[in-house]
Amino acid sequence: MSYDFLHACEASDSATPRQGWAPRHLALRDGDNAVLGVTPLYLKGDSQGEYVFDHSWADAYERAGGRYYPKLLCAVPFTPATGPRFLNHPDADAATVRQALLQGALTLVERLGVSSLHVNFPTAPEWEAMTQAGLLPRQDIQFIWRNEGYQTFDDFLAALSSNRRKSIRRERREAQACLDIRILTGAQIEPAHWDAFFAFYMDTGSRKWGRPYLTRDFFDRIGATMADRIALVMAFRDGAPIAGALNFIGRDALYGRQWGALEDVPFLHFELCYYQAIDFAISRGLSRVEAGAQGEHKIARGYLPSPVYSAHFIADPALRDPVARYLEREGPAVEEQRVAMTAELSPFKQA
Repeated sequence: MSYDFLHACEASDSATPRQGWAPRHLALRDGDNAVLGVTPLYLKGDSQGEYVFDHSWADAYERAGGRYYPKLLCAVPFTPATGPRFLNHPDADAATVRQALLQGALTLVERLGVSSLHVNFPTAPEWEAMTQAGLLPRQDIQFIWRNEGYQTFDDFLAALSSNRRKSIRRERREAQACLDIRILTGAQIEPAHWDAFFAFYMDTGSRKWGRPYLTRDFFDRIGATMADRIALVMAFRDGAPIAGALNFIGRDALYGRQWGALEDVPFLHFELCYYQAIDFAISRGLSRVEAGAQGEHKIARGYLPSPVYSAHFIADPALRDPVARYLEREGPAVEEQRVAMTAELSPFKQA
C-alpha cells in the first residue's frame, strides 16, 4: 500500500482500464486544498486479481437481470495482503478521515450508477468500523507465520513437534543440495535478476493455465523505486538462476508474492517461499510473514490459519439481502474451520 507500488502497477500497463482496473482514487482535502487522506479505488470490469471471491454473487445477479459489473473496488491490485485502506495525514484524525473517505466512495457508487463497493483486506479496526457503518462484513483465512521472539531459525524449530522439526530439516537439506541460494535486496538486485525472475513468473503462469498480469516493465519499476523494500530469493545452479521468490518488506512484516522455477527440485518451493522468508524475517526482527492466499500445506511449515477481512456495500436490496444472509452463515463456518485447522494441524508443541 504505497505510491511506488500502485504507480508501478498502473504505469507498467499491469493494472489499467484495458486490464479491468480503471483508477478512481479518492483524496480528502481541507479548505486550503491540503490532502488529509487518500484511498485507492478502481472501477472493475471483472473480479480477477482480487482474492476475495464474489463470482457467485455476480452470476446470481446477472441471471436475475441485474448488472454487477462494473463495480468499485478499494484494494491493492493483485495483492491479498492486509493493510490500511484509508490513509490519513499524521495530523488528521484517522476515524474522521476514514468516515469521510468511505462516504465519498459510497457517493461515487451512486454517481457512477455501479452495483457495489468492495473493500478487500482492510485492517481489523477498519473492518469493524465499516461493519458499524452498514457494510456487509466478510471473513476468510490466510496462513501467516508469526515471530514469537525467535533469534534464529533453530529457535523456531525448537518450538515445533519433533516430527515436524525433522521433516523441515530434511526438506531444507534436500532443497539446498547443489544449489546456491541467496536473498538479494537493494543494490544487489540487478536487471539480469529481474530478467530471470520474469521468466520464472511467466512459467508459473503458463503451467497453472493462468493469465500472468504483471508486465516485465513492472519489475523494472519496482526495482528502481522499491529495491530497499524487496527481498528477492534466488536459487542458482552452477551460477545460473533456476528459481526465485519475490517478497516485499513492510514496516513489520514480509509479504510473499510471486515465485517460479525452471527446474523441478524437491521441496524448493517450500525453501524459497517459506523457510527463507522465515529466516529473513527473524534476521530483520519482523513480526510475521504473510505468504499470500490459500494453501493448507503452509500450516505444517509454521504458517497458522489467521482471519482476514473484507467489507461490501451492495446498492440493490434484491442482491444485498440474500448476500447478507449468506455471509451471516459463512462467517461462523469460516471461523469454525480456522479453529479446527489450528487444533488438528498445527506443527507446534502442545502447551
